[in-house]
This record gives sequence, C-alpha cells and structure tokens, in this order.
Amino acid sequence: MSTNAAIDRQPLSLFSALVIQGAINETILPAYVFETGAELITSFDPTFVLMERIAAGERADVLVAISSNIDELIATGILSSNGRVELVSTGVGLAVLSGASRPDISSVADLKQTLLNARSVAYSRTGASGIYFSLLLDQLGIADQVNAKATIITKGLIAEALLNGSADIAVQQLSELRTVPGVDVIGPLPEPVQHITNFSAAVFIHAAGNPDAATLLAALVSNKAKDAYRSYGLSTSE
Repeated sequence: MSTNAAIDRQPLSLFSALVIQGAINETILPAYVFETGAELITSFDPTFVLMERIAAGERADVLVAISSNIDELIATGILSSNGRVELVSTGVGLAVLSGASRPDISSVADLKQTLLNARSVAYSRTGASGIYFSLLLDQLGIADQVNAKATIITKGLIAEALLNGSADIAVQQLSELRTVPGVDVIGPLPEPVQHITNFSAAVFIHAAGNPDAATLLAALVSNKAKDAYRSYGLSTSE
C-alpha cells in the first residue's frame, strides 16, 4: 500500500437536491477543496429523482435531500444516523425574466389571477416544489386552465425555461430560482398557500468511517455555508 496520501485518497461524491446547488458551487465546494485538498464529485437532482437513483442501486458518499427522505434512508440502513445534520428550509416562489413586468402575487386571489393570465407557467412534477404546486392548482380550482398551457420540466432549474422563452413564469424553491442568472424572483407564494420544505444531510453507510465525508458534513453546516445559504434566500438553524 502506498504511503502517499495524495495517491491513496479517493474522490468524495455528493448527491444533492437542487435546493443548495448555488451555494455549493459558488462557496462551499471551492472552500472545501481549498481547505482539505479533497476532490468532490457532485450530482444535483430533485430529491425524488435522487431517491429513484438510490433505489436503483446508485450510491454516493454524502446525501443532501428532504429531511423525511433522509430519515427514511437511515431507517432502511442505506444512510448512517451518525453525523446527520439539519441544513436549510425554504419555501416555493415565482420568477420572471429579468426586466419583465412583475405580476402581483401578494394575495391568493392575486396569485390565482397571475397564473391564469400567464402565457405559460413552468414547473416540475418530480421536485418537491412542483409536486406541491400541482396540488395547489387543484386547490385553487385552476389546474385545467394552467396545465393546458404549462411548460412541464422533467428536472433541473425551472427558471431556465424563462431564458429560452418557453414560459413567462417559473415556479420552484426560492433558492433554485435564484441560482439562474438573468431572472428576477417575484417573491414567495402568499403565506396562506406557502409550503416549507426542510433539507438535511447524512453519510451513506459505506462511507460512515470516511474522514473526508465527516469533514464535508461539517463544511455543510459551517458559518460560511450558512451565509451562502442565506444569500440564496434559504433559512438556516442558528
């Protein structure tokens, strides 16, 4: 066995929900690599897509996902409970192309009218925000009208549909909307119909003894990381 740590050290892999993609890429990943010298391979998808990938046998070293899904994977022995950390919470918001008029969503009635007036509303049915939004359309009684002209995205950053002109309103977690340059976040859904999702991180059971995985978990809850999360509109525990 080589004594050269640089040769023996294996890259660390992270599966992460899209919610912290901007903070990871802009701040947390560069700082982690600079401070540890470790190589980190990232893969971003909605939590429900990550759950499908894990069910099909894919594995990483660390997972960031909706807290209830993290707990489910701990209960089934796929993730380790040791070191599990709470990361962020966020609500659902709407965005438009930068410079476009900002429709009123200050009340539920205003939101409903804005959605009906839109040329096309983009959302995903695989992400937590999109799944909730689909239910909200039913609740508001406008599902047929909005879905008749909606742009349904399989996965990814929904606000990109604003850039290519396929939609004029995008609906997703607030932090994910802010990750896309060239769009303006109108704001969160009105409080009566807002939906908050909590996200956590944990280590896959096979990586429970990997010191690089433990260091990454610490980096994800560092003060530097919390500042990065907040810059994307995410709430953090103090």
